Amino acid sequence: MDCQIQVITIPVRDLDDAKAFYTRQAGFTLDVDYHPVPGFRVVQLTPPGSTCSIQLALAGGPAGPGSSVFLVVTDIEAAGRELTKRGVKVGSIRHKYPVDQWEGGWEAGPDPQRRDYASFADFADPDGNTWILQEIGHRHRPG
Repeated sequence: MDCQIQVITIPVRDLDDAKAFYTRQAGFTLDVDYHPVPGFRVVQLTPPGSTCSIQLALAGGPAGPGSSVFLVVTDIEAAGRELTKRGVKVGSIRHKYPVDQWEGGWEAGPDPQRRDYASFADFADPDGNTWILQEIGHRHRPG
């Protein structure tokens, strides 16, 4: 199971103030500021030279207690099986539906077309931090 940490969720009090701090003062690159519907906003930034980004989340909001870390895998089903064999309680695999519309919902199982960024599962550590498995690169795997 190959895993990469690509996104870490950072709880903040105000998304706009935090975005300004990270871009203007810390020198991070703004990758995404996506707000397609009320109550849903993704603000993602990357530190200079980093392969890992951060997503800002309102403290006490959807991120819940603890931190959230996106763990990127190329095969979400295999990753889930391996973690389960190791005694980790992994949530059900789900995919965004419709994938291109964030106001949509979730359907069970991996995305039928195995599109990047569409399939997710999660697990929690003993301290309540959430690890979100996200499938990227499944279609591009050699072999």
